[in-house]
Amino acid sequence: MCAAASTALSVVWCAMDLVPALHEPLQQPLKSVLGPATAKVMAEHLGLRTVGDLLHHYPRRYEERGQLTHLADLPMDEHVTVVAQVADARLHTFASARAPRGKGQRLEVTITDGSGRLQLVFFGNGVHKPHKELLPGTRAMFAGKVSVFNRRLQLAHPAYELLRGDPEESVETWAGALIPIYPATAKLESWKIGKALQTVLPTAQEAVDPLPESLRRGRGLVPLPEALLKIHRPHTKADIEDARARLKWDEAFVLQVALARRRHADAQLPAVPRTPTPDGLLTAFDARLPFTLTEGQQRVSREIFDDLATDHPMHRLLQGEVGSGKTMVALRAMLAVVDAGGQAAMLAPTEVLAQQHHRSIVEMMGELAEGGMLGGADQATKVVLLTGSMGAAARRQALLDLTTGEAGIVIGTHALIEDKVQFHDLGLVVVDEQHRFGVEQRDALRGKGKQPPHLLVMTATPIPRTVAMTVFGDLETSVLDQLPAGRSPIASHVVPAADKPHFLSRAWERVREEVGNGHQAYVVCPRIGDEEDDPKKAGKKKPSGAPGSPEDAAEKRPPLAVLDVADQLSKGPLQGLRVEVLHGRMQPDDKDAVMRRFAAGETDVLVATTVIEVGVNVPNATVMVIMDADRFGVSQLHQLRGRVGRGSAPGLCLLVSEMPEASPARQRLNAVAATLDGFELSRIDLEQRREGDVLGQAQSGARTSLRMLAVIEDEEIIAEAREEAVAVVAADPELTHLPALRTALDALLDEEREQYLEKG
Repeated sequence: MCAAASTALSVVWCAMDLVPALHEPLQQPLKSVLGPATAKVMAEHLGLRTVGDLLHHYPRRYEERGQLTHLADLPMDEHVTVVAQVADARLHTFASARAPRGKGQRLEVTITDGSGRLQLVFFGNGVHKPHKELLPGTRAMFAGKVSVFNRRLQLAHPAYELLRGDPEESVETWAGALIPIYPATAKLESWKIGKALQTVLPTAQEAVDPLPESLRRGRGLVPLPEALLKIHRPHTKADIEDARARLKWDEAFVLQVALARRRHADAQLPAVPRTPTPDGLLTAFDARLPFTLTEGQQRVSREIFDDLATDHPMHRLLQGEVGSGKTMVALRAMLAVVDAGGQAAMLAPTEVLAQQHHRSIVEMMGELAEGGMLGGADQATKVVLLTGSMGAAARRQALLDLTTGEAGIVIGTHALIEDKVQFHDLGLVVVDEQHRFGVEQRDALRGKGKQPPHLLVMTATPIPRTVAMTVFGDLETSVLDQLPAGRSPIASHVVPAADKPHFLSRAWERVREEVGNGHQAYVVCPRIGDEEDDPKKAGKKKPSGAPGSPEDAAEKRPPLAVLDVADQLSKGPLQGLRVEVLHGRMQPDDKDAVMRRFAAGETDVLVATTVIEVGVNVPNATVMVIMDADRFGVSQLHQLRGRVGRGSAPGLCLLVSEMPEASPARQRLNAVAATLDGFELSRIDLEQRREGDVLGQAQSGARTSLRMLAVIEDEEIIAEAREEAVAVVAADPELTHLPALRTALDALLDEEREQYLEKG
């Protein structure tokens, strides 16, 4: 493997091969402990294959059986535990269409503790065991939730433990116990998982502890074997807290060590320093700018230029608010690399965005983008576009310009990654909207340099600090949180179309008013409208409300479509205005023509899908109406809203929804309308989704390694773990003296996690 090391992570793996890992008893297959049948179900339904997997399948909550309660003092709707004697037990048979042979069974047991009487009831298959065990005179502990049936208190299907003799200590211990409730499936109930864990729990004593002893003691953390025992079999709530604190540290620290080693390995790779020539292309470009860069743009540019001047590859994440000027910063970095004799490539996720970037960059550069052409400036270079739908002649010329070095800058889509694309000297790769690309796509482009090129990753989706430290933890981070001068505020309002239809009428009036004042408008819809009449293709979601609820009705309606809405608006409230459509299924030339007409002010209203979500810059557009806004995510709404208010006139964003006021969807829209702070919205967005959406499936298709750590709540732990990890790797990059930590990294860096870590 070391001979073929071509990426930074391969270097990490090769370095790790020099250090023998400790034998990890927890790697024992479950089938050898639990038997093949149970192991198969656990593997298929929960992805648990080893003893360690099962031990790290933590309870999602704990149920308390409740304090011992006298039958005379039972509280309603609470979980209680009682010690009582069976006074009577009767088995009833009744007609039931759902039961075998049309007859069902119900076991009614009456218990007494001397202070009162209570009825227990068991139905169906659940009657067999208690029918045999709960005989009159039997003493037991019973735990369940108190309910009322026929005006009598009862416990339905209570848990119980038979008492033999009079073990008072056993009574108290059992009643106060915390019952772990595990993430389960229909094929594998929580109690079966608990029973399996009881079998493997002794193995926890042999768990290899990845935390250095000094770190563990310094942080006051319990040893790993103790944490595993306490998380699965806690005696007190303090046990649970001790275990969680330790297990969160494991997850944060091991991941941060992996990322720190990735950064360390990258720092060992060679790269060509790229320092701009004095009075060269960058200086000429800055001189023609009609505005002054913001302080934030100047600061981030200095950070990037410092990285470009080093002899190892830059790995930097540039994140910022919508409209904060990231493209300008990226362009100046590209010009600096061209100044230094190299080439720069910008990878965009869609053709619309690639064309938009190409058009705006050529306009900003003017004659500086006309290298080799009449009228081109002395320092000029050539800026080419490369997309999959280009004509053969234009494509051949673009490829030739890249191979000869005639083109200093290329902006393109996935077409840049193809084998035919060769560079003269690729010095910088800029990836726009990083989350839209896979690992292989980005690395294929980086592999086209003679030496590893510098890398600048951009995202317009603000990322909470903790997510940046985990998902993008191997990148240095720059943040643009300052809008350029002249940008106008954006007012946002929710339009409740179902509750108050006249609000929607007023929304279209506002669009007409803006157009009447010489401005333009966007109308955004969730789908195109030329799909087959199929709920799946129409984007229909599974109803989340109760049958017959307003949420149910709103969810069942197919999402509004671009083609339908454009037709209705042209014939109705926006009749007489110049309305055009834009969506992803249009031919590239047609899409480009529509965007050019809109940018030139020849179109009043653009009805579009989310193809306009990022990169589209038309300063004259002042109003956006988002139809079925509840069908978009928080971050996506924030991105869309950023397309207006880009000029001197104020922006207006109207979020149209048919969801009722009290629904979670409307509350989400209210949150978007209430703030323009993308970082605050990103926290709201993350809190409403599972962690795995951020750190697992959404990033790599892998099951997230973070089972206990919550990236929003545990910010302090992640930050401290990062500091500790940096210190550990700086002192011992190969982890020679920490074989247990090396073992934990082996478990993390399997094939799926390699993809996850390679995102940066």
